[in-house]
Amino acid sequence: MSTITATHEFVAILDFGSQYAQLIARRVRERKVYCEILPCTIAAAELAARRPKGIILSGGPASVYAEGAPACSREVLLLGVPVLGICYGMQLGCKMLGCEVRPATGRREYGRAVATRAGESPLFAGLPGKLEVWASHGDHVSLVSDEFDVLASTPNCPNAAVKHRHSGFYGVQFHPEVVHTPLGGTIIENFLYRICGCSGDWTMQSFIDFAVQDIRERVGPTACAVCGVSGGVDSSVAAAITHRALGDRLTCIFVNNGVLRKGEFESVVQAFNGQFNIHLLPIDATDDFLGELAGRIDPEDKRKTIGRVFIEVFEREARKLRNIKFLAQGTIYPDVIESRSPLGGPSATIKSHHNVGGLPEELGLGIVEPLRFLFKDEVRRLGRELGLPDSILKRHPFPGPGLAVRMLGEVTRERLDVLRNADAILIEELEASGQYDNVAQAFAVLLPVSSVGVMGDERTYENVIAVRCVNTSDFMTADWSRLPQELLARISNRIINEVRGVNRVVYDISSKPPATIEWE
Repeated sequence: MSTITATHEFVAILDFGSQYAQLIARRVRERKVYCEILPCTIAAAELAARRPKGIILSGGPASVYAEGAPACSREVLLLGVPVLGICYGMQLGCKMLGCEVRPATGRREYGRAVATRAGESPLFAGLPGKLEVWASHGDHVSLVSDEFDVLASTPNCPNAAVKHRHSGFYGVQFHPEVVHTPLGGTIIENFLYRICGCSGDWTMQSFIDFAVQDIRERVGPTACAVCGVSGGVDSSVAAAITHRALGDRLTCIFVNNGVLRKGEFESVVQAFNGQFNIHLLPIDATDDFLGELAGRIDPEDKRKTIGRVFIEVFEREARKLRNIKFLAQGTIYPDVIESRSPLGGPSATIKSHHNVGGLPEELGLGIVEPLRFLFKDEVRRLGRELGLPDSILKRHPFPGPGLAVRMLGEVTRERLDVLRNADAILIEELEASGQYDNVAQAFAVLLPVSSVGVMGDERTYENVIAVRCVNTSDFMTADWSRLPQELLARISNRIINEVRGVNRVVYDISSKPPATIEWE
């Protein structure tokens, strides 16, 4: 059990394998209510022990009547706590409460629909009679029992929103969590405040109070901790909140893994020494990492190798310090979600993260992860509350394995030089044009192919650089950035002219999903 739930109002999101479960969590958090994504198989008694103010059942790709379809206990619906079922979650709740769910033959809904309200309901308070909604379902609740009220319908779905009169169960067949349902946020807010009775106590200032106390209780009054930092937002904020709790009992270790951006090692050391008053121990382990990465091309192999060598270097340096009992690190909620199914739910693993799991056992240290349940924008808000400068808080995310996962194929010193110089030009041009803050993440990727080109009168056969720029609010979904063509032309021109070994630049116009933000 997360101790956050003992100090804040809590809403549980049960995950049935939905690609939108994280969006539901974001929408709830945006309305100052703390929530966590839990496995749909959680026992009703365990869930009740967390004292949720409300429960949300996510969507999912299965059919509720199919053999082996994910399901929660029926007792979850009877805890006396308001429940909101979304899409699959609505169908499951309705089926458990006596309704009929069937394939929507001739009545499937994918994309935009218009829902017409039927009477008054706190779920739709303050909303117009007709709502633009976004649907994605091949099944529907074909017949409701006489214990249900129908709250809304669409032309293809007569039971688009329902309420069970006795249990406090509400269901919507559409997705209020996505931006394509323009007033979906109000529906979620109505559920939280009008139906669940939440007051909205989830703020970053309240989280600071909780986190400082939690770190102090976990570490104790005399033990010391180390924190691995990279200069990025997550590790810097983790260091700041841990330092507020422990003061001089925290030592930060910055390991140069050889796959950092151009000039990054020097700039991070300067920032920590000059701005934060936090003890920083810089370690240049370039040779260790590049030696182990030689010949490795599989992205998971590269990630795990970097994680393993990081542990070895970190352990070697930590042993030189006195009374170190804990490791603090900047793991955030998307790291946890993408590394495995959300807290045991049925969603698929996307990729492993080097800073999720394994470190405490190998290092022999206790672990402190003060940001583990925060989304990226919450981490930035926390950093602002802690007084960190915009130069860090507005910095684009950078993966722990660094340029190794932005370089498809083998990691070599020569290829790193090409990628570093191309990436530096991209960032310089974004900053000079005023576009850097308008883009959530931007980076160059070195592809494992060569391209025919012409430079002067000679044929060339050289590297291809892909430029990736995305816009996103939560890093769970993202769209490619529509940068001005003139800016893209300057970026391409400079990279080709200034980076020896590159003769072609391409621009990645893939969204997430189906692609991920990083290429590996």
